[in-house]
Amino acid sequence: MNTKQLAILVAVGLALGGAGLYVRNQQSAGYRQSSAQLGGALLAGLDASALSGLRITQGTNQLNILKSGNDWTVKERGGYAANFGSIQDFVRKLVDLKATQPVQVGPSRLPILELVAPDKGPGVLVELLGADGKTTRSLLLGKKHTKGGQDDGGMGAMGGAWPIGRYVMVDNKIETVALVNEPLANAEPKADQWLEKDWFKVEQPVSVTVTHAEGTNSFGLTRTNEFSEWTLTGAKSEDKVDSAKTGLFSSLLSSPSFDDVLVDPQPAALGLDHPIEAKIRTAGGWTYTVKVGKAQEGDRYPVQFATEAQLVTQRTPGKDEKKEDAEKLDKEFSDKLKKQQEKLKAEQARGRWTYLVSKWTIDPILKKRSELMVDPKKDEAPGSPDAVSSPVGLPNFGQ
Repeated sequence: MNTKQLAILVAVGLALGGAGLYVRNQQSAGYRQSSAQLGGALLAGLDASALSGLRITQGTNQLNILKSGNDWTVKERGGYAANFGSIQDFVRKLVDLKATQPVQVGPSRLPILELVAPDKGPGVLVELLGADGKTTRSLLLGKKHTKGGQDDGGMGAMGGAWPIGRYVMVDNKIETVALVNEPLANAEPKADQWLEKDWFKVEQPVSVTVTHAEGTNSFGLTRTNEFSEWTLTGAKSEDKVDSAKTGLFSSLLSSPSFDDVLVDPQPAALGLDHPIEAKIRTAGGWTYTVKVGKAQEGDRYPVQFATEAQLVTQRTPGKDEKKEDAEKLDKEFSDKLKKQQEKLKAEQARGRWTYLVSKWTIDPILKKRSELMVDPKKDEAPGSPDAVSSPVGLPNFGQ
């Protein structure tokens, strides 16, 4: 290689190196350190007590949780009560958010961090509403920071990666981008997850009447107290009731739950124009009427209920009752009555809604009369009381 060729190669190398440096500089143009202070509160000065609502937007889905007086409601569920505990916990997390790692930010990096507004990208926008109903602060949630996975030598190798933080941007200002140590996993516009799930509770049932559209499927059960076995109303001599099956009614709706609330329910479409109806009476004088419609997607059923109660409002003093005993018993009676009145008021308020309920919650109500009987195959099995057989392998000397 002569001197001229060497000079050409050096010139080409310098040109390529300069071009690469130029491209690199162009790519990093505008990148700068986030101004979010390490350990500093991202929503400093936020007055949680002054909030009138939360709005969460992801893609085309939006959730509005609004304050009405002292209560919080879910707009997308017709104003049904929201879970105050969930709201309080979520807002507390927002107030406590702190930057845990410096982040190099620039417009071209935002998509990588998934910090793109919901109408244009995968970001989740959380808006905090002031007294006037307008947005006072906002938080754009981006990519979750995870730990674990296939390459992790700890628990992650078995359980997969789990989120330990998230990239966020405050008030749509790029200089506020930060990585926080809270993934805010429940920041989703899923209305059913924000509902108050307190419902109603049946205690000590002593009478259950289930009415089906087909009369032969209907049945009634009664018992003398909460500890006795159930008796089938109108049982015939040939009926063999399975006590294990009727025993399920002892805890019927003792701790029920619902999945969601149906807004603007159409009775005919849901089968609530001709429902299965259960009337449940308790030892304490409470009566519940529960209506169950047709099965919906996911093996869930639309349910309506109504509560009535004959509460005893006056205590009958005992014979030769002492004054100090009377005062104590009066207070106990008054406290119990107050709780019963509060329970009745709350349940009657919830009774105006239509709920979506999993099958297992109301499964005993769905049963037909014939399904309460002993299984014929089980009844005829060897070893059952009604089965007639000789010991296996031995001759029958009685013949």
